[in-house]
Amino acid sequence: MKIIGLTGGTGSGKSTVVLLLSQLTKAYIIDADKIGHQIILKGQPAYYDIIQHFGREILKEDGEINRKCLGKIVFSDKNSLKILNQITHPRIKEEILKKIEQIKKSYSSYNYIVIDAALLIEAQLHKIVDEVWVVYAEEEKRIQRIMKRDGLNMEQAANRIKAQMPWEEMKKYADQIIDNGKDEEFTLKQLKCIVSKDINF
Repeated sequence: MKIIGLTGGTGSGKSTVVLLLSQLTKAYIIDADKIGHQIILKGQPAYYDIIQHFGREILKEDGEINRKCLGKIVFSDKNSLKILNQITHPRIKEEILKKIEQIKKSYSSYNYIVIDAALLIEAQLHKIVDEVWVVYAEEEKRIQRIMKRDGLNMEQAANRIKAQMPWEEMKKYADQIIDNGKDEEFTLKQLKCIVSKDINF
């Protein structure tokens, strides 16, 4: 089982790549974003650390963290984003390592374990994988996708992109670059080429 770290800036289309890869081969997907949502739920350790720093103003009526409200704060202030990452990244990494161990012990016949993580490099998760695959799309296309997906305006979408690692820096870590700026057929062709060295179709 090869461990793949799949990353790319927000709006690059990692979810599409994950879906296409799952159609091609047996891949166990670990969604770092989903884990990030779980560890900040009410009662979890990260929940209390976040409230301690950002205040109770970020809570919804039911006491859960309002992620949209928190997002507005951290994506407009680099220091706040840094603090949030310091709270969440070690816990996300811990959960991912647990999942990898569980899969290895289960003797499952997966060809790949894929860690789908926008902040793979920032969270130091690239150090625990065999290969880093980076998904690319032009910034203009990413902005359009973010606006449609998250209901944000152009400025908010652009701020999300600016808050992440620049493409020029991210690509330095790439073992494979997947261009997801066109259609699915174009992306699928690249994935077939990449996985063909590990798997016989």
